[in-house]
Amino acid sequence: MKAAERKAQRENNKIVAQNRAAGYNYELLDKFEAGIVLVGTEVKTLREGKASIRESYAEIRAGEPWLVNCHIPEYRPGGSRNHDPLRRRKLLLNRREIEKLDASIQQKGMTVLPLKIYFRDGLAKCELAVGKGKKFHDRRESERRKEAKREADEAISHSRRR
Repeated sequence: MKAAERKAQRENNKIVAQNRAAGYNYELLDKFEAGIVLVGTEVKTLREGKASIRESYAEIRAGEPWLVNCHIPEYRPGGSRNHDPLRRRKLLLNRREIEKLDASIQQKGMTVLPLKIYFRDGLAKCELAVGKGKKFHDRRESERRKEAKREADEAISHSRRR
C-alpha cells in the first residue's frame, strides 16, 4: 500500500469516540467491526465529535446485538425531533460474528466492549472487542511489562545513536 493510499484511508476514518480505559481494565481478545443503526440527529451529533462510550457495553438480545449505555448527546438544532441520548442502538454484524460473540459472552467473566466509534466512507462504525476483566494484580503486572518494554526499546534506540 502506498503512502498516499494510507493517508487517504486515515482521512476516511474519522474517530468520534474512544474507550481508552478498556485496554487497561480488560484483557482484550477478539475484535470486530460493526455498523450502528442511528437516527438523523445522532449522525449529526457524531459528526460534531460528541459521544461517550466509557460506560457502554454490547449485549445480544433475541439474536441481535445492541449497544447499551452509549451516550450521544442531543443535537441542539434538532428541536422536537431529537433522540434519547442513552437509547439502545442496534449493531449490524454478520450472523457468524453474532454467534461467535454470543458464545464468548456465555463464558464467565467475558463481556463485549466498544473500543471506538468512527466514520468510514461516510458510515458510522463501532469497533467491538471481547474482553475479560483484569484483577488489580493483573493490571500491575501489565504495567510492569509495558514499562520493561519501554525501557528496552529506549536502551536499543540509545545504543543505535552512538
